[in-house]
Formats: sequence, C-alpha cells, structure tokens
Amino acid sequence: MLGLFKRDPTKKLQKVYERKLEQAMHAARNGDMRANASLTEEAEALRAEIEKLKKG
Repeated sequence: MLGLFKRDPTKKLQKVYERKLEQAMHAARNGDMRANASLTEEAEALRAEIEKLKKG
C-alpha cells in the first residue's frame, strides 16, 4: 500500500539527462567542443543509470 506513493527515481534522472543533453547542444553551437564532450559523457552515464534502474 505504501509503495503506491513512492516516486519513480527514473523520472528525475530523465529530466537531468535531458538537461545535460541540452547543455551539450548549446556548448556545441557556441563552438566549445570540450564542454560538449564532457556534458555528453555525463549524459551517457545518466542514461546508463536510468537503464539499470528500469531493468532492476
């Protein structure tokens, strides 16, 4: 019964993931490829965490 009110942790991670991808896109548009690579790497780590939570 109490599990009904628990929040889905993947929703929060999904929002952070999407925000990182948007930041990476803006960095690429501004010509900052180093920041783009760093933000994309962080986003991919978040995506892997989301996939892990969905499976388990």
